[in-house]
Amino acid sequence: MEHLYAPWREEYIHEKRDGCVFCNISQNPELDEESGVLYRDDICFVVMNKYPYTPGHFMVIPHKHTDKLEELTSSEWLHISNQVQNGVKLLKNTFETQAVNIGMNIGADAGAGIAEHLHYHIVPRWYRDTNFITTIGDSRIYSVDFEKIYKKLLASAQEYFERGI
Repeated sequence: MEHLYAPWREEYIHEKRDGCVFCNISQNPELDEESGVLYRDDICFVVMNKYPYTPGHFMVIPHKHTDKLEELTSSEWLHISNQVQNGVKLLKNTFETQAVNIGMNIGADAGAGIAEHLHYHIVPRWYRDTNFITTIGDSRIYSVDFEKIYKKLLASAQEYFERGI
């Protein structure tokens, strides 16, 4: 069996934080720009992934602190799912992504990096956007600056997440 490693995530794994990072973002809307928040409402918020798999990778996260999907009400789950759908539209129409991965890892054993708080990943994808330079060269290649991506998505995010354009 071969093993592939993701050394670029070491900084994330060893990052020290007090309390839940997602609750911290949820409870501090005055830090939205610093945190990379694209949108927030009463049920959830949308935030750029600080350690993205590809440029433009963001997450939809309930304000409710839980690691159990079954603890969300049906209306909360439906709302969050609708916001994921709006996020896909945002990426396809604003970021011109060719494809999108969406997913939720529930629990550390399922691969959740922040297992104590549910979150949906929305990852834009393009033809041939993956290769072995990350593993072999211990490097990640991003063709666009994180701040530019954030500002581009932020400019349209309100429309997509509020109105579902």
